[in-house]
Amino acid sequence: MNGAESLLRSLVACGVEVCFGNPGTSEMHFVAALDAVDGMRPVLGLFEGVVTGAADGYGRMAGKPAATLLHLGPGLTNGLANLHNARRASSPIVNIVGDHAASHSRYEAPLTSDIQGFARPVSQWIHASASALTVGADAARAVQASMEAPGQVATLILPADTAWSQADTVAAPLPLPSRAPVSGATIANIAALVQRGVKTAFLLRGDALQERALHAAGKIAAKTGARLLSDTFAPRLQRGAGRVPVERLPYFAEQVVEFLAGTELIVLVGAQPPVSFFAYPDKPSWLTPEGCRLAVLSHAHEDGTGALKALADVLGATGSIAGHSVRKHMEPPASGSLTPESIMRSVARHLPEHAIVTEESGMAMAYYGLTESAAPHDFLTLSGGAIGSMMALSIGAGIACPDRKIVNLLGDGSAMYTVQSLWTQAREQIDVVNVIYANRGYKILNNELKRVGASQDGARAASMFDLQDPSLDWVALAAGMGVEAVRTVSATDFDAAFASAMQRRGPMLIEALI
Repeated sequence: MNGAESLLRSLVACGVEVCFGNPGTSEMHFVAALDAVDGMRPVLGLFEGVVTGAADGYGRMAGKPAATLLHLGPGLTNGLANLHNARRASSPIVNIVGDHAASHSRYEAPLTSDIQGFARPVSQWIHASASALTVGADAARAVQASMEAPGQVATLILPADTAWSQADTVAAPLPLPSRAPVSGATIANIAALVQRGVKTAFLLRGDALQERALHAAGKIAAKTGARLLSDTFAPRLQRGAGRVPVERLPYFAEQVVEFLAGTELIVLVGAQPPVSFFAYPDKPSWLTPEGCRLAVLSHAHEDGTGALKALADVLGATGSIAGHSVRKHMEPPASGSLTPESIMRSVARHLPEHAIVTEESGMAMAYYGLTESAAPHDFLTLSGGAIGSMMALSIGAGIACPDRKIVNLLGDGSAMYTVQSLWTQAREQIDVVNVIYANRGYKILNNELKRVGASQDGARAASMFDLQDPSLDWVALAAGMGVEAVRTVSATDFDAAFASAMQRRGPMLIEALI
């Protein structure tokens, strides 16, 4: 057994079942070991951003890490944007990066780089394996580190000689850390604040947006009149009919200011105070209303679900919940042009139970509320703001939850960042429908040009947001990568195509011309 096999066997022993990879020469012994080790599913991504995005999706839905396999510093840097998103989403990932053999590094070969320096901004744990005799133990430590609450990126650097040298150990799994409990004193303090009768909002994130926690939060809201809020880009939110509804913070700073106006107390449950996505001239960055008090019920690494249940008990909130979302019948669309609103109405109308919806489109975000009355589902968003995530993320989500339909709501510009995801969707037969809002441009940037006070009437500036000349042909792009696709131009066309897609398995793409 060599070091690569020791690493793989140790990962499997620690519960890691999937490896998303785009390997190179330094990782060949790891690749060869895949045939010698049962229990590890290899998934090829044609670009490293697909690999890291898929690992993010898997971590969010499986609640445990997949491994990545990246080739040296350039391979890692190609995947950094979606590792950034994964870090912001608190997704557990064991991020394996190959490196030159120790004896080769001194020669400054062309692919030599500072791997640890590249990895540091997106990793909470970094370690370079020094020996084949210890790489198994390093793997167990990486898995343990990735599961440190609320979830982390653990980067393990694998020199080529560590992989090919003789090994003799398969590491046993290490104890997985549990979330820290919230103290009784904190619960009592928050209860006292809430009971003062001030206008209160609970800002929820992480485990607090799962169904069990929302049940307790709903009782608190019924007892106190508090609002229940989520971040604009929460990693995972369980919503739809039968679940406790949560209001989503708007995207633009001035909208948040209006949304929170009059709020006197914000209780943070695994969340951070709201801030503007960007700085703008004459607009606030800090979005907590003036005079509003901030209080922390639970930090991200703490047990938010347990804290909400304990708070409900202290408040005597044992009665009914402040209203579940109700499934509403959506009428078939009237004939006419396809719009972002009609698309979301069709999604709400046909979404099957326990689907996974991913969103990476400002147009989809604008009509997010329409799906509150859809069948119960999980809703995943672009937590770190780096576009090019969700098409890749759907791969990992689909592998983690193979019996659940996935619906990707994507802008055409952002979808092009990791368009290679379509190939992996086809190869792995992910049960996903990609809905492309094809408006032929980075439309949100037209708005941002105005909002920052920059000149907005120049032809060269406009060309930087324009995706025409040539126009993207999504039907052809999908077909070229093995995914069936259809183009829709009217509300009725889209409704029929989406309804049909919900009744079949496997990857599909619907281009929605709007």
